[in-house]
Amino acid sequence: MLDLVIRNCTLADGRSGLDIGIRDGRIVALEAHLAAEAGETLDAAGQLVSAPFVDAHFHMDSTLSFGLPRVNLSGTLLEGIALWGELKPHLTQEALVERAMAYCDWAVAKGLLAIRSHVDVCDDRLLAVEALLHVRERVRPYLDLQLVAFPQDGLLRSPNALANLTRALDMGVDVVGGIPHFERTMADGAESVRMLCELAAARGLRVDMHCDETDDPMSRHIETLAFHAQRLGMQGRVTGSHLTSMHSMDNYYVSKLLPLMRESGVAAIANPLINITLQGRHDTYPKRRGMTRVPELLAAGVPVAFGHDCVMDPWYGLGSGDMLEVAHMGLHVAQMTGQDAIRACFRAVTSTPAGILGLEGYGVEPGCRADLVLLQARDPVEAIRLRAVRLAVIRAGKVISRMAPAVAVLDLPGRGGGTSFQLG
Repeated sequence: MLDLVIRNCTLADGRSGLDIGIRDGRIVALEAHLAAEAGETLDAAGQLVSAPFVDAHFHMDSTLSFGLPRVNLSGTLLEGIALWGELKPHLTQEALVERAMAYCDWAVAKGLLAIRSHVDVCDDRLLAVEALLHVRERVRPYLDLQLVAFPQDGLLRSPNALANLTRALDMGVDVVGGIPHFERTMADGAESVRMLCELAAARGLRVDMHCDETDDPMSRHIETLAFHAQRLGMQGRVTGSHLTSMHSMDNYYVSKLLPLMRESGVAAIANPLINITLQGRHDTYPKRRGMTRVPELLAAGVPVAFGHDCVMDPWYGLGSGDMLEVAHMGLHVAQMTGQDAIRACFRAVTSTPAGILGLEGYGVEPGCRADLVLLQARDPVEAIRLRAVRLAVIRAGKVISRMAPAVAVLDLPGRGGGTSFQLG
C-alpha cells in the first residue's frame, strides 16, 4: 500500500507516461502503469512533474520591507544599502519573523521548497540571525532554509563584522558569506576572501560570497576566491554569487578565469532580475546589463544557478517568489533561447542549485525525497514560457498546496460562446 501515486507524469528529462509511487516521504517506484493501491491518487494527465524549485540566492531578512523607512528613489544598489542601514536600528525580531514567514508561504505556493538566504551579521544585536534561525525551524517541515552569515557592510570595513559572523556560525548559521568588493580597498577585499575561506575550511562549512557585484572589470575577487578554494581543498563547497564584473571583463582575462573556476570547483550564481536592474547605472548608451557570462560559464563546465535575490525590499520593489520568472528573465538576458539552453535555465532553478546547496535526496528517482511540483506544462520549455501554474506542490509525499488550472472561457462574436481552453 502506497501513500500517494501520481499517474501519467512527464519528467523534465523528457520521459513520459510514468507513475510515481510514494511511501513514507520517499519515492519508491517510478514506472509505467504502476500496479499498486494508494491512499491518494493524483492524475498528472501527461503534464510535467519536477523536483521543487530551489532559490540559491536570497535575502529573507529584508524581504517584504519595501518602503521602510522610505522608498529607494534612485533604484540603485548603493541607495539600497544605505536604506538597509537606516532600517536596521528599527528592526524587531517579531517583524522580521512575520515578513519571512509570509514570504515562505508565497514560496510554497510557487513550488519553491528550498532557499539559501543571506542574513546580515553587521548589526551587533544579530536580530536578523535570531529571527531567521527561528523561521528555519518553523518552516523545516515544508521548506529547507539554508542561512549564510553575510557581513553586508564589509568584513574588514565594519568594526565588529568578523566577531559577529563567528557568533552567527556558533548559533547555527550554515554557510560563510562575504562581500570583498565592498571593502575599502582591493587588498582588503582579497584579504577578506582569504580569512573567510580559512574560517569555513576550519569549520567544514560551505562558502557563498557576494563577489564582484559591480561594473568595474578590474574587480576580480572571483579569481582570489577560486584560488583559495583550490588551495584549501574546498572544491564543490564554494560559490561566487553575482559575478557581474565578468560582464565587463576583457575576453582574454575571462579565458584564463573560466578554467580556474572549473578546476577549483567553484559554482556561480547569477541573479537575473536584480543584476540587470542594478548594474549599468553609470552608463549612458550603449548600456551594459550586468549579468554574468552564463553561457560561457556553462560551456566551461562551471555549475550556474539562478537566484531571485530580492523581493519587495530596499533594492527591488517587485517580485513574487516565482523561480520560473527568474529563469524566464535569465534566458532572455543571456540570449539562451535555443531549446537545450532553455532547459539549462530550468535546471538553473532546480537541480543545479540543489547541488550547490547540497540538498540530500533531491530528484525524481526511487530513493529520492518525495518533494515534487506538478506544473500545467508539457515540458520545461513550456513551463518557463508560460510561468506555468503549480497545480500541486508535494512535500514528503503530502500535497501541501493546490492551484486551479489556468483556463480561459471565450464568448467572441462570430466564434461561438462558452469555448474554454487552457492558456498557451
